[in-house]
Amino acid sequence: MIEIHYIYHSCFAVVTDNAIIVYDYWKDNTKGELHDIIDSRGEKALYFIVSHFHQDHFNPDILEFPYTKLLVSYDTAKRRRVKPPVATAVLRPEEVYEDELLRLNALRSTDVGIASLVTLGDGTTIYHAGDNNNWYFAGEDDDHIRCSLDEMEGMFISNVREARAITKTVDHAMFPVDPRLESTMLRGACQWLQQVRTGHFYPMHCWGRWSEVLDGIEQMKELFPETEFVCPNPAEINEEPVFLE
Repeated sequence: MIEIHYIYHSCFAVVTDNAIIVYDYWKDNTKGELHDIIDSRGEKALYFIVSHFHQDHFNPDILEFPYTKLLVSYDTAKRRRVKPPVATAVLRPEEVYEDELLRLNALRSTDVGIASLVTLGDGTTIYHAGDNNNWYFAGEDDDHIRCSLDEMEGMFISNVREARAITKTVDHAMFPVDPRLESTMLRGACQWLQQVRTGHFYPMHCWGRWSEVLDGIEQMKELFPETEFVCPNPAEINEEPVFLE
């Protein structure tokens, strides 16, 4: 059994028979869903995975939950001062964490930190991109990116192939679909799906601008009919759209 709950922005809670895995917690949703899931966990192990230190991916409140395993990126350990023994593991790209319930392959990101590929005991695979994306700001200057657009694209394709070298099929993928990219919002997601067969795709990092994102997802459904696109109901999550320069 596996349930995947979209919480907010890039945060998801994955519930299995014996564990709860929380990715990139920033805020709970208006229903308090994450706290309800954790409060009802019983004997299940609780993991927090942090892809990088940015404010919209890390909330220090995760340090207050008892009996947790904190798996954090190297930059989070440094910038947020979350180090062993508080952190269970500090991960750089190409490093692996493994215990009796899961295996986590830390992968490269086009931004800071890591992406993560988790394999559960039953073989289920979960990819969370963090901020790994083709940040192709068409027509923009270099304020958003620290390399040329061609370099960004090459770096991203290389990162996708790194994941593909581990597995050509992913059961569940959480991936940025960021409206700030405007006409290239879907570029990275489509490149991922072209390379890695994905059972279920979950858009994230959308800044509450779900009308734009859902219109784009409808286009992707036609391009990738073998993938199930799992999107939250905007009316239920009640995220206010954020427009960043």
